[in-house]
Amino acid sequence: MSTENDRWTPAHMRSPANRAVHLEQRRTQLQPFADDLRRIAREMEAVLKEEGPIEGDFPGQPWLRAKHVVKPLFDAADSLEKVLPALNAFNARFQRSYEELPDKREAKRQRKALANQPQAIEHAPTGERTVPAQPQGDFDDVFKKLGKGA
Repeated sequence: MSTENDRWTPAHMRSPANRAVHLEQRRTQLQPFADDLRRIAREMEAVLKEEGPIEGDFPGQPWLRAKHVVKPLFDAADSLEKVLPALNAFNARFQRSYEELPDKREAKRQRKALANQPQAIEHAPTGERTVPAQPQGDFDDVFKKLGKGA
């Protein structure tokens, strides 16, 4: 990646080494944000639960209110944590579809070409027979007993 431009481009993402660097950079950037959001959400939830009920609350309502208020923070942390598996999936799909697929197709073409080539038929030497000879009359007596009307 160039020093004058720190932005990732599609050209950078074509190399397996660059994709690995990109993934590691994103992991080091996003994981602290997710951890921080989750920490803040837990602390905020604890503070709100300790505040106690507001006039007119039913039993358990302060606890539900605290859960309801901090849920978006927990959701944001979850979303940030889902980014890394998505980036891993992108990396695996790119590798399968653009790096490994041409090699697989070439191997398939070669297998197909070998299968379509006419096979050379090997003949046994003229003096030898490949199928053992059977006397002509071995089964004649079995079929003689089978008649049309019998």
